[in-house]
Amino acid sequence: MSVLKFIRNLLQEPRLKGVNPDSTEFLDLHRTILEQKPMMREVFREFYDTCMRYDRNYFTAGGKRVEIGAGVSFFKKTYPEVISTDIKPAPNLDMVVDALCMPFEDNSLRAVYGINCFHHFPDPDRFFSELTRTLAPGGGCVLIDPYYGPAASVFYKHVFDTEIFDKYQPGWTNPDAGVMMNANQALSYVVFVRDAEVLRAKHPQLEVVVQRPLTNYIRYLLCGGLNFRQLTPNWLTPAIKLLEWFMQPLAPIFGLHHVIVIRKRA
Repeated sequence: MSVLKFIRNLLQEPRLKGVNPDSTEFLDLHRTILEQKPMMREVFREFYDTCMRYDRNYFTAGGKRVEIGAGVSFFKKTYPEVISTDIKPAPNLDMVVDALCMPFEDNSLRAVYGINCFHHFPDPDRFFSELTRTLAPGGGCVLIDPYYGPAASVFYKHVFDTEIFDKYQPGWTNPDAGVMMNANQALSYVVFVRDAEVLRAKHPQLEVVVQRPLTNYIRYLLCGGLNFRQLTPNWLTPAIKLLEWFMQPLAPIFGLHHVIVIRKRA
């Protein structure tokens, strides 16, 4: 066993060991873990605030706001106007929705938000076609997904047995991807960075208006996310946030997530 694998197994949340990531039990455990981690909840709340800030700054359409791939998200508790959805049913959701075949009328949505879900899509082309169909002109989509900088490229290659990080994936489709299994965490890099010209040519009605790394990576790492033990006590959170503030310029190097804002041309 490698040293990295030993450390990963040591830090893994013990309640998740041996549980199928695609099972209802896994989702329920994630919900319990999130409730017990104030630092993690604060990071998630910042993700939601980021989505809404970019919505206000870049989208002009009327219509519904929809969260896809919500999982155990509490986005709706923070912003009640958001319709919370996922491909699997859960008590916190408004609807069960497949992001590749959404049950919404043409030109009816102002915004679609997706946090840590884009890399699970087996066919991004179908997702972009659905955005083109369902978004009203001037509406858009905010995605938060694994970043591709130096630290993230190392981190995501070793953190999960159930997912990969492959910047050289041929094409965009991943027929082996399950709801939570076999996803390529580098998919947002492949689509929005490596193949940016391909995206523009295939989906000309959509424009990427923002791509940038997020700065709350230290708390995300130290709290362990939903799958690992928290490494620091919650009372250290203010000091960690101050450190993040000073380290904002280093986010392109150390960032673990980035935000991508897509707008449908008016």
